[in-house]
Amino acid sequence: MSIKQERINDQLIEQISYILKMEVKNKDIDFVTITDANVTSDLSSAKIYFTVLDESKKETTLKALESASGFIRHKLFDRMDIRQMHEFTFIYDESIEYGKRTEQKIKEINNDK
Repeated sequence: MSIKQERINDQLIEQISYILKMEVKNKDIDFVTITDANVTSDLSSAKIYFTVLDESKKETTLKALESASGFIRHKLFDRMDIRQMHEFTFIYDESIEYGKRTEQKIKEINNDK
């Protein structure tokens, strides 16, 4: 990954997080954390990874994020110095869930000893 891609990824995480917290007025997007962003090498699209506090609301949150993506892209265009705005694909980040399951299994193993 190039330095430019890394810089854009970092900016996307920071700016999308701010926009979701301060400017999007949708209750389904409350308690969303943007965990990562991966922009393609041609800068035409980006995968935005997110988590939610209540895992039972991840599908509702995903739909709300997808419907707000146009608004988010418009706000990003004003804030970031890039020529084209990316097409976003929002993806639920399952790494935290995976980490919790792994931690639970380690605890179970230690308790059996």
